[in-house]
Amino acid sequence: MIMDMGDPTRSITPTLDGPVLAALARSGRPLTVGEVAAETVRGSEIGVRRCLARLVTQGLVQATEMGRNRVHELNREHVAAPIATTMADLRIELWRRMRKELSGWKPKPLYACVFGSAARGDGDAGSDVDLLLVHPPFPGEAKPPRKANVIDAVAAFMTAPMPASPAEATRWPRHVDKLRANVLLWSGNPLQVVDLSFAEWVDRRGNTALIAEIDRDAIELVGGSIVGDLAHTNRTV
Repeated sequence: MIMDMGDPTRSITPTLDGPVLAALARSGRPLTVGEVAAETVRGSEIGVRRCLARLVTQGLVQATEMGRNRVHELNREHVAAPIATTMADLRIELWRRMRKELSGWKPKPLYACVFGSAARGDGDAGSDVDLLLVHPPFPGEAKPPRKANVIDAVAAFMTAPMPASPAEATRWPRHVDKLRANVLLWSGNPLQVVDLSFAEWVDRRGNTALIAEIDRDAIELVGGSIVGDLAHTNRTV
């Protein structure tokens, strides 16, 4: 089953219980019916009210009078409470698994992030997972252009990670293919990969729309290098 990136709880239940329980699990405070409804991606306020009433009866949600308002919170002592927490963190768990796999690559990506609708959380059951990868210099690839506004960054990078060996360059596509297969297995969603060399990442004037989307939405999976720093610098380079 394909994960609905706008409402991953559909992977567990099609009912309103999913987004309601996920909203309560994410919240660090009691919520009114209106606040729960505002945090759910589907269902009317009337539907949320009925759902909360039933969950209170079942003991999974606790209701308390607070002034003139009736507020609700997840009963975290309930044996089913961990399921609510799991539903709230389904996308986070997917990113965690992707980070773990990327950390074991040889060579490792210099930078990696999820972007697009999956990162924003506004996709649907037909959404792909969009992933940007920046790989280290491979044998025979062009070197980064020496432009005034990135020359110091490029010089710093070239003194840090070594270029990939021929064997590592050959291994890279197999890593990417395995990750595609795993993301499909973990979520049901196809993985679409934008794979750039370091030189392409530095000289990315033709990818202004992509860079703007990454600036706005990116969930970083691999960073902490000069390449990650370049992800947040002047986009006109």
